[in-house]
Amino acid sequence: MPFLGKDWRSPGWVWTKTEHGWKRNIFYGHELEDNNNTEIDLKALCSDNKENLFVGDVCELATTKRKKDFYNNNTKSQFVFRDKWIYVQKGSTKERHGYCTLGEALNRLDFSSAIQDLRRFNYVAKLFQLIARSQLTSLSGAAQKNYFNILEKIVRKVLEDQYNPRLVKELLNDLSSTLQSLTIHVGRCVLVGNINIWLCRLETILKWQQQLNNLQIPKQVCNGMSFNDLPLYMQNKILCKLSDAYDIINLGQTSPTLQYLSENRTLWKKLCHFHFSDKQFCRNLVLTNSDNVDWKLMYFTLQKHYPMREQYGDTLHFCKHCSILFWKDCGHPCSANDPDSCLMPISPQHFIDLFKF
Repeated sequence: MPFLGKDWRSPGWVWTKTEHGWKRNIFYGHELEDNNNTEIDLKALCSDNKENLFVGDVCELATTKRKKDFYNNNTKSQFVFRDKWIYVQKGSTKERHGYCTLGEALNRLDFSSAIQDLRRFNYVAKLFQLIARSQLTSLSGAAQKNYFNILEKIVRKVLEDQYNPRLVKELLNDLSSTLQSLTIHVGRCVLVGNINIWLCRLETILKWQQQLNNLQIPKQVCNGMSFNDLPLYMQNKILCKLSDAYDIINLGQTSPTLQYLSENRTLWKKLCHFHFSDKQFCRNLVLTNSDNVDWKLMYFTLQKHYPMREQYGDTLHFCKHCSILFWKDCGHPCSANDPDSCLMPISPQHFIDLFKF
């Protein structure tokens, strides 16, 4: 019996016997259910009325044509993988043939559910930012579709919960710059898929940027104890737990008391020691008129020259015994005697490096 499937190495299709014969079962991805709620007037898309062109110097395709291609691209669903881990293979062996790509890992690992967890949100957003900067052209068509669907959920979460909009703004800025460079300066040859789809995606990114720029965070109404009611030493301890300088500055703008605490030299000294080493201090000393170290100015000076230490609530883990990448809460099938000793946390940049060949 011939093997029925897209690839002879795949598990094949699932069939169900009906009154009219055998019917193939089609599985739809849960992460694309939101696209079904998008109402698109097909009559308007198929009409001859052409709107203004998005990039007139690059191509002379109408907006309606781009929307039709974009609609056809989004109506196709993704397969949902039950296993939330992936075997990272960089070469062929007697037991396994082929290798694992970044796009495959993006499809297999459950990033769509990870962004709903506040511990993983910053990690996924930073990972998507690194992909937008340098790895966008290495993704397959299915991985690109999955990338933009998850990105849409990230933007929607920020608009609904007002959680860390600055990080997502940076992500969209990098993605917009990359797409503009690829569609205008580099050319279509490096892009997988129809150029109309990419131009429509660029339009969508610009719309997301406008929505984030117009985002208004409502004032919280609290009848109980507020942050300003805490003793000063407790407020200062909370400030010392923040690892982002912009969070400290923004918090200091809320009240005169927090403004005074956010300018504390000891606070900025601890922040410098957290992100940078002593050798980096010696090369970039910033002194005041009284020969004291200006730690706040020194922090922003070091930030321009050296990468900062990254801190996330939860990250992907790599098992050195099994060569499996997974979320720690989901687990993976490990045959080691002591699985915890084989685990290694993976930073977003390390995740990218795992799939460079």
